[in-house]
Amino acid sequence: MNHYILHIETSTKVCSVALSLNGMEVALKETQSDQYIHGEKLNLFIQEVLKIGEIDIFDLTAISFSSGPGSYTGLRIGASTVKGLCYGLKIPLISIPTLDSIHDLTREKFPNKNICVMLDARRMEVYSQIWDKNTSVIKPLSADILDENDYVDFQPFICVGDGCDKMKNIWTSPMVQFDSSILPSAIGQIKKAYTKYLNSDFVDINHFVPNYLKEFQSTGFK
Repeated sequence: MNHYILHIETSTKVCSVALSLNGMEVALKETQSDQYIHGEKLNLFIQEVLKIGEIDIFDLTAISFSSGPGSYTGLRIGASTVKGLCYGLKIPLISIPTLDSIHDLTREKFPNKNICVMLDARRMEVYSQIWDKNTSVIKPLSADILDENDYVDFQPFICVGDGCDKMKNIWTSPMVQFDSSILPSAIGQIKKAYTKYLNSDFVDINHFVPNYLKEFQSTGFK
């Protein structure tokens, strides 16, 4: 049986939609902007990946969503969209933590390194989590205000995500590498989403809310 899963990423200023078949990428549409354009692009990208995959929306067997933390605005728009689709299509919703999906993308490029995934929050604050080279979490997800002495116990590591630019001039140790080109993408959800689908690891659509991690603030990171 063919299992088509739609993957949606809206946790940052990246708007990304992917389609997979039995755990393999079929199509991807994504863009990054200085503005939050999810309201304009998300439904269009969904239509485009379905067209590329040559399937009807009713052929979908599940939807996965990058559930945060991240932008309140992006997560709210994405969650409303996926919940509406799952209700209408009567298909399950799969939740993939945002930093987990970025970690999976990074692991493909850096298979033998400790990995620090870092998303921009506001001012000098970031959302971050660190895994060792064996994929075990060695620093749990948290919102942190960082200085030059933070995370030294986890070095050496590679730092990725849109928050790592903040630290390039602060963490000058050769034990820390930076790769800000690795950003949230819906394709980072594919492997975990398919495994969760096969294990029927779904969320309750009625009670699902993204992991905002912090209260919404009208200034700074939205």
